[in-house]
Amino acid sequence: MPLTLRKTLKFTGYTIGGILGVAALYIGSALVLSAIPVAKTDPNAPADVTVFLHTNGVHTDIVLPIKTEQIDWSQSLPIANIPSQDSTMRYIAFGWGDKGFYLDTPTWADLKFSTAFVAAFWLGSSAMHTTYFHSLAPGPETIPLHLSHAEYARLIAYIQRSFALDAAGRAQHIKGHSYGQDDAFYEAHRVYSFLYTCNTWTNNALKASGQRACLWTPSDKGIFHIYGR
Repeated sequence: MPLTLRKTLKFTGYTIGGILGVAALYIGSALVLSAIPVAKTDPNAPADVTVFLHTNGVHTDIVLPIKTEQIDWSQSLPIANIPSQDSTMRYIAFGWGDKGFYLDTPTWADLKFSTAFVAAFWLGSSAMHTTYFHSLAPGPETIPLHLSHAEYARLIAYIQRSFALDAAGRAQHIKGHSYGQDDAFYEAHRVYSFLYTCNTWTNNALKASGQRACLWTPSDKGIFHIYGR
């Protein structure tokens, strides 16, 4: 076998081995760290506000009442920004993710390798996705969480910090983009990667508000496992 060919095959073998090794380390870390629970900060906190943890099977959202005595989300995120403009909505779901992935991949059938690559390796920007509901009921994909006023205040602050505001301090609506009649997108802070995913954002929201969470997780499975689902 020519020397050049041997070197090429050797390099290719090392490259493939390295990629497989990193993938195995990532999967192993995700399985181990997502199984390590972070306990609720105050187990005796009063149940003043009910919020929900929701998944579509891949991506998690935190769902909150649109209006409580602590905040009216419609003041900063106008209902006019969703196509239906339905003012009877009672809940708003917050999700964070890669902007390109969100806007260019409304369904998994639309996923492109280039979109996934940019999202995984810190090459894109991010967006907040808000989805509105008339009602929400507990179920396999929806877990109710009961927060104190103090815990809810920390959750509000965490979500607000995720929005990239304009010079006037307003959320920046990404016009012309929605998955349906009852959702909207906004500019956000941070960059998505395989180390900080949409579900990592949700998991950190739980930590910020003193709720049970994973030590770290890139997937919805880790979070829902902590809650016995």
